[in-house]
Amino acid sequence: MLFMRKVLGIDGGGSKTVCVLLDEQAQVLGRGEAGASNYQSIGIAAALQSIELAISRAVTSAVTIEGICLGLAGIGRPRDIEIVKNLVTQLQGSKLPINWALQNTIICHDALIALTGGIGHPVGIVVAAGTGSIVFGRNHQGKTKRVGGWGYILGDGGSAYQIAVAGMQAVMKAYDGYGTATILVEEFQQYCGLDNLEDLVEVIYRRGWGVKEIAALAPVVDNVALGGDEVANLIIEQAVQELVKATSVVIDTIFDGEVEVVITGSVWQSKGIRERFIDCMGNFGVKVISPRYEPAIGAGLLALVEEEKISKIIRTHI
Repeated sequence: MLFMRKVLGIDGGGSKTVCVLLDEQAQVLGRGEAGASNYQSIGIAAALQSIELAISRAVTSAVTIEGICLGLAGIGRPRDIEIVKNLVTQLQGSKLPINWALQNTIICHDALIALTGGIGHPVGIVVAAGTGSIVFGRNHQGKTKRVGGWGYILGDGGSAYQIAVAGMQAVMKAYDGYGTATILVEEFQQYCGLDNLEDLVEVIYRRGWGVKEIAALAPVVDNVALGGDEVANLIIEQAVQELVKATSVVIDTIFDGEVEVVITGSVWQSKGIRERFIDCMGNFGVKVISPRYEPAIGAGLLALVEEEKISKIIRTHI
C-alpha cells in the first residue's frame, strides 16, 4: 500500500482558527474551524485550545503528519516563534488521533500564508485590507518586504477602521459647521440609531466601541461615496491611495518586472474601492487577482515544501 505524505496548515487569527489537512498533491482531506488563536490577545492556553479543536475537526481518523505550518497573527519576534514552538510540542502530547512524524515545522506571520494561498505559491504581493491592513511581498530570491500592519493607532492605512474614523471625523466637522456638508451625517445617525448626532460621543467613548465595531462603519462611507457624496468620495480615494502607495513601495523594493498582487479582506468587497485600486495599479504593470485559495491552504502548501527550501521562504520573519 502506498502511503502519501500528509501535512497540516493552520490559519490563526483574532476571530477564528482554520486548519486544513492536505496530502502531498495538495488535495484537501479535511477542514476544521474553531475560535480565535491570537495568543497575545486571548492568552496561550486559549490559543492552544482553539488550535487543537480546529485540528480535531479537520482530522477525524488516525493519520501520520509529517509537516505543519502555523500562520498566526502578530508573529514576528523571536520570542513569538519560541512560544508557538512550545505550543506545537504541547500539541504532540495531546490526545489527537495523530502520529507525529514532523519533518517540517513552520511558524510564520499570517501575511505569508495569505500570500501563498492567495497566489498559490509564496512569490508575489498580498494586500490585506480588512479591519486593519498590511501589504507583504516576497520575490523569487526569498527577499521580503512589509508595509503597514502596525495596528489601528500606528498604521493600517486604507483599512476599514481608517475609513470609518475619517468618516466620523468628517461628520462631526460638518455638524459643527466648519466642514463640508455631507450625507454621512444622516447615514451615520441612522446606522447608529441616534436621536441626535451628539449621541455619537456616548457610543464611541462611553459604550466603548472597539476597533471592530468602529470598522463596521466603513461600508456606510463606501455606500455614500457610491451615491456621489463629495466628502465620502474623498475619504475612499485617500484610502485607496494609501494602499496604492504601500503596494508601490513593496514593488519598488524587491521586484523588477511583472508580479501578481492578490487582494484580500473586507475592504475589497467594495466594487468602487477594488476598481479604483486596480486602475491605479495598472500604472505599475502588475496583475491584481482575487485569492485562489484560502490562507489555511497557503499554510499547508508551505508545510509541503522541502525542508532545505524553507529557509529561503522564511528568510525574513515579519
